Amino acid sequence: MSYPTTPSGHREILFNAFDMNCVVHQSPGLWRHPEDRARDYNTLAYWTHIARTLENGLFDGLFIADVLGPYDVFGASPEAALRSGAQIPLQDPFLLVSAMAAVTENLGFGITAGTAYEHPYAFSRRLGTLDHLTGGRVGWNVVTGYLPSAAQNMGQEDQMEHDQRYDHADEYMDVVYKLLEGSWEDDAVVADKESGVFTDPTKVHRIEHQGEYFKTPGIGVVEPSPQRMPVVYQAGASSRGRAFAGKHAEAVFINPPTKELAQASVQRIRRAVADAGRDPYDVRIFAMQTIVTGPDSTSAQAKYDDLTRYVDAEGGLVLMSGWMGIDLSHFDLDQPIGEVESNAIQSTVETFQKASGREDEVWTVRQLAEWVGVGGFGPVIIGDGPTVAQQLIEWQEETDIDGFNLAYHITPGTFEDIVEYVVPELQGLGRYKTAYTPGTLRNKLFGQGDHLAETHHGARFQLRRSQLTGG
Repeated sequence: MSYPTTPSGHREILFNAFDMNCVVHQSPGLWRHPEDRARDYNTLAYWTHIARTLENGLFDGLFIADVLGPYDVFGASPEAALRSGAQIPLQDPFLLVSAMAAVTENLGFGITAGTAYEHPYAFSRRLGTLDHLTGGRVGWNVVTGYLPSAAQNMGQEDQMEHDQRYDHADEYMDVVYKLLEGSWEDDAVVADKESGVFTDPTKVHRIEHQGEYFKTPGIGVVEPSPQRMPVVYQAGASSRGRAFAGKHAEAVFINPPTKELAQASVQRIRRAVADAGRDPYDVRIFAMQTIVTGPDSTSAQAKYDDLTRYVDAEGGLVLMSGWMGIDLSHFDLDQPIGEVESNAIQSTVETFQKASGREDEVWTVRQLAEWVGVGGFGPVIIGDGPTVAQQLIEWQEETDIDGFNLAYHITPGTFEDIVEYVVPELQGLGRYKTAYTPGTLRNKLFGQGDHLAETHHGARFQLRRSQLTGG
């Protein structure tokens, strides 16, 4: 499978918007900016406006992150997270999608949901329901979880060990595949008014799953949806996570702050996909990126400088502590990173130094938090439309990514600016679509139909005619 191209023959750049059903996703403190509307996150009007904006810009999807539990590594308490609004309060992402789908026709929706705390039988019903209601525009971002607070609030002492979480997730995926791909035949629903038969019972099959973690013997309860199995997204960066991606993922998110790190990550992911017996380009890889743009470079830089006035350093450290598993509250904000006894912190700062072009500076804990404050862990591009477009093209050409997972600094302004200033420039360069591909999210991303590719692990659970006839 190859990557998508525009009518001009150039490689197409894909866009996802990166958001979360909360006030503070990746940019702590910027909810205070006078142009930010994140406080309205708990209203449907906020989300339907974003969905319309993204569809006007021909975005491929809206990727909605999620966690279950507060960020309480910093200070061993959720207090700082609550003060800064760092991913709390936080609402369910699934409940947003129907409303956004109702006001759009093509925009895809990648929804984050974990495998640790909800049984796959119940979850598969929710997933299949949304695939029906969106006309096949749903993807599932599979996560195994990383916050101990989630495990504790779900009645466990702690999370499962890292690799065991992926073993558990592998079986979870198999149960979902069996329910959505292998229980109902395509023509099981006959809706015959004369005979009074709605579903032919002979065409609905028990899955008889008996595994280490799950026992699910019966039939699925959702009739076949447009995609059956929604598009599978994944973001694991460890060796075990990459093996999981090679087996299951159709889209992968990465967040390295430099092109060099991104290129290495892409190579590892494509190798993992090949090791699983699939074409390396059977996955679409999206790199995290934040864009600050405007009508000219001077105004874009002024906008960025203005944004930095609202950064919440403590909120940035709350997120960094959760992502890294290190309590940064023990360090003075003005303490040089070189004095912090943590190889993890120092290696992280080295990547930030390269990303910012300030490799010769001595970074403090405060500066680390402030860097995170505009756009999170990923890199930031500042400039007018042509400048941003050219840098995005360079990222793609030098790293082999397929597109970008675009974080916001203020919302919905970030996305509105990208649609106004960047999308037309990319289109003019023949690097961005000028119309949507028809069909489901999977067909839009790959152009090869609505269902899992034959080489995908989940395809082995699809009902085959020979299985049903005994041939």
